[in-house]
Amino acid sequence: MEGAAREKAGGTAERERSRDLSQLRRLATYLRPHLGRAIVAGVALVLAAAAVLSLGVGLRHLVDGGFVAGRAQALDHALLAVLVVILVLAVATFTRAYMVAWLGERVVADIRRDVYGHVIAMPPGWFEVTRTGEVLSRITTDTAVVQTVIGSSVTQALRNILLVAGGVALLIFTNPKLSGLVLLVVPLVVVPIVVIGRKVRLLSRASQDRVADVGARAEETINAVRTVQAFAQEERERQRFTDASEAAFEAAAERARARGTMAAIVITLVFAAIVAVLWIGGRDVLAGRITGGELSAFVFYATIVASAVGGLSDIFGDLQRAAGASERLFELLDAQPAIRAPAEPAPLPAVSRARVALENVTFAYPSRPDHPILDGLDLEVEAGETVALVGPSGAGKTSVFALLMRFYDPTSGRLTFDGTPIDRFDPKAYRARIGLVPQEPVIFSADGWTNIRYGRPQATDAEVREAARAAAALDFLEALPQGLDSFLGEKGVRLSGGQRQRVAIARAILRDPALLLLDEATSALDAESERAVQQALERLMRGRTSIVIAHRLATVLRADRIVVLEAGRVVQSGRHADLVAQGGLYARLARLQFRDDVLAA
Repeated sequence: MEGAAREKAGGTAERERSRDLSQLRRLATYLRPHLGRAIVAGVALVLAAAAVLSLGVGLRHLVDGGFVAGRAQALDHALLAVLVVILVLAVATFTRAYMVAWLGERVVADIRRDVYGHVIAMPPGWFEVTRTGEVLSRITTDTAVVQTVIGSSVTQALRNILLVAGGVALLIFTNPKLSGLVLLVVPLVVVPIVVIGRKVRLLSRASQDRVADVGARAEETINAVRTVQAFAQEERERQRFTDASEAAFEAAAERARARGTMAAIVITLVFAAIVAVLWIGGRDVLAGRITGGELSAFVFYATIVASAVGGLSDIFGDLQRAAGASERLFELLDAQPAIRAPAEPAPLPAVSRARVALENVTFAYPSRPDHPILDGLDLEVEAGETVALVGPSGAGKTSVFALLMRFYDPTSGRLTFDGTPIDRFDPKAYRARIGLVPQEPVIFSADGWTNIRYGRPQATDAEVREAARAAAALDFLEALPQGLDSFLGEKGVRLSGGQRQRVAIARAILRDPALLLLDEATSALDAESERAVQQALERLMRGRTSIVIAHRLATVLRADRIVVLEAGRVVQSGRHADLVAQGGLYARLARLQFRDDVLAA
């Protein structure tokens, strides 16, 4: 699975797909809403470039009219003009720097919002083949790369392009002969930028993939730190993280080597041309063919052009890196969810009866398409009925819940809710009618109010308290240092397993759903808490459709019907006493479990 994720999210085939900067064009869609600021930044950029180039004109007049001619007034005028140009340059530079920095931060914030919103809506099947650490790396590291490029590199590139274009034009105007010598070097400079730049982009993508591996490794082990320490695997995990970090370092070092090689080649060629210009131009000055001011201005323009071209080679590497980051981000945005609302969703009834049916359902998880979990399953649950699903591990009980929540669609067959196929509903509206209490409850890093109110954010404090009381959770929550305002810790570490389960039950009670799904909801409770929660659940289930997964058969003896699953099929159905009398799988499970309970007692 991990290998599949790597190939999907950062494999060689994906890296080979984009060989140019076309991925950066899509970033322009995020700039359109802020076109006004972009125009202001562009105007400031042009003014700054023009101010820099005009310094060469001032330098020419300063040398020829001031120093050579010996006129103090000309010298004063030239210096005054230079000061005005410098002032314009300073204001334009500030405006450009502020505007592009603002645009970079704004675009990145918008991209992060869109990527997170898209990812959070992806069905669970997508996460079976995509590592969480990889996604987090893209949302954080890759967006930071994009921010750097938009907030700095792009405008630097445009500035250098303007300086090169304007500088070349002024070079030709100042001295066509020397300009021809400079322009001969241009093709020699462009070739390494294009050839080595392509390699830099591929190496940048590889480097970002290795950084994502580091994040994925850290995220996985930190979340499982208790297991790591329980099995004394700290050294092994430290070594695995070190290996991932070294791989990221080697990829980054290779990218830096390629960028450095490109910059060195470009700088050598460009400044070699300037030295040649100085030698030839100096001889022309001595021969009287050009003035000292013309040579000074020409060398100034040549230096500007050389610096701009050298900067372009380095910026080109940044743009290549940003192209790789953009490609990874847009891969997430381009991923299409398998579960989505139809073009015209069917309306849900104002009051749901929650009659549920699975008709000849076959299902296999996306990561294991050749291993069906459900095989032609037929199951009907009447409105207001409480049905318990029992059976050995792997029988398909949890998969039934996953399909009912429409986290997945069946391979074949259909599921209906009040007689309508659930794939005709908007998934969000449909799930709003369901309350789920998972076997491993999720507690968010927040206080008690937030965790319980997650089931119904608009609930009042009194309703939250009543739900907590019904789930036998109010007493221990109020006993915390700040009561329900107390922070429950990362993933609820300040609570016991049974307390976390009761918070999850309170969340479901507050939601007041039409269909209640309980996945061994009392598995983590002690006997006293279990009795209190069972009473709360009985009140909650009364008059509403409920489906309960139970490994402890003692918890489902009062169910209206017990459905026994084996190998993805219904093999028995009925009340507890009837199923025991029938013999078969349920009788065997009951005999083994109750005997174990007696032995344990």
